[in-house]
Amino acid sequence: MHDIRAIRENPGAFDAALARRNGAPMSSEILALDEARRAKIQAAETAQSDQKKAAKDVGAAKASGDEAEFERLRALVGDKKAQVAAMQAEAKELDQQLNDLLMTLPNAPLADVPEGADENDNVEIRNWGTPREFTFQPKEHFDLAGVKPGMDFETAAKLSGSRFVVLSGAVARIHRALAQFMLNTHVDENGLTETWTPVLVREEMMQGTGQLPKFGEDSYQTTNGWWLVPTAEVPLTNIVNGETVEESYLPRRYVAHTQCFRSEAGSAGRDTAGMLRQHQFEKVEMVSITHPDKSLDEHDRMTRCAEGILEKLGLPYRTVVLCTGDMGFGAQKTHDIEVWLPGQNMYREISSVSVCGDFQARRMNARFKPEAGGKPEFLHTLNGSGLAVGRALIAVLENGQQEDGSVALPQALHPYLGGKTILDADGILI
Repeated sequence: MHDIRAIRENPGAFDAALARRNGAPMSSEILALDEARRAKIQAAETAQSDQKKAAKDVGAAKASGDEAEFERLRALVGDKKAQVAAMQAEAKELDQQLNDLLMTLPNAPLADVPEGADENDNVEIRNWGTPREFTFQPKEHFDLAGVKPGMDFETAAKLSGSRFVVLSGAVARIHRALAQFMLNTHVDENGLTETWTPVLVREEMMQGTGQLPKFGEDSYQTTNGWWLVPTAEVPLTNIVNGETVEESYLPRRYVAHTQCFRSEAGSAGRDTAGMLRQHQFEKVEMVSITHPDKSLDEHDRMTRCAEGILEKLGLPYRTVVLCTGDMGFGAQKTHDIEVWLPGQNMYREISSVSVCGDFQARRMNARFKPEAGGKPEFLHTLNGSGLAVGRALIAVLENGQQEDGSVALPQALHPYLGGKTILDADGILI
């Protein structure tokens, strides 16, 4: 959420930031609400002061025996009390309107984020690995002979509808191995703290990280008001919701492997084949809570953590900076990591790593106490996939495919598969 004081001080800069994200100028509407709210608060305070003064005068009139003055002042106190209550209610309503408006506005992009309208304007900053040259026409993951026995979309559709999958046998084991490999790498080599979190959260937790109120249609809500998490970013980041921590507590670096749930309301008709875009999927998510001075360095660090997973798996990738028109709602800056999928002959996103500044912390009221003293300050938050497990499975299967439909598996996974190195054309690990 944006700082209202910063908007008051420089409304032009605020509107310019929204314009970079293809948004309309909002400062005049925001400041009008803010001015009305502050005026109402001031009026309520003045009326309350008058009420207190009249209350004192009531006592004096009573003591003097002036019954008429006593009755007049008592009525005045009652009127002032009613005025104060009405003004405070109006101020509260205006405050809620202002808060609701600010909650719908996206974060301001950092100055070095490239201008652009959509994904076509993203800028590649590096790439790793060389896409393999096949002596045959590579297939998509769901068409591989060795994969078909363990990847069942028809049964999933019977059970739950479209965009679900049932994994079994060797394919399910490879999927599980990928998650274990990612977790172990992040904990043992990258210094993240493994965390197990609920996948059902309260509404205010979704608000804290920016999924609500604007994007409620993209998530699932239970009948008793809980929300299924679209990513472990929600519970991990909200660990500091409402907290004021010591500066020595920072940084906090978390990693969690969870089921994730997304309705994909805004992506109807896209990527319906295979398991690239599912309503239920698994992800290994990284979240960092940092000092404001350290968040940009942490962004680069987290990006390298995600890239390192792909390098260990031997999967070619490229890293891009998202342009202003393609950034997520809560991000100041985002690195997308795109893995090479030979079946599609293109790079596809497998991780987004974002720095959010204090945007989420303001929504959560999450602060830290500076060691040097002074008022508590808002924390900075970051999040990133490390990685999307299903998409990593797709990439491993497609990049390792052989002409007979078998798959050569990455060496990094061998210890997690009992020393097995190949998914054969019959769907058996050997």
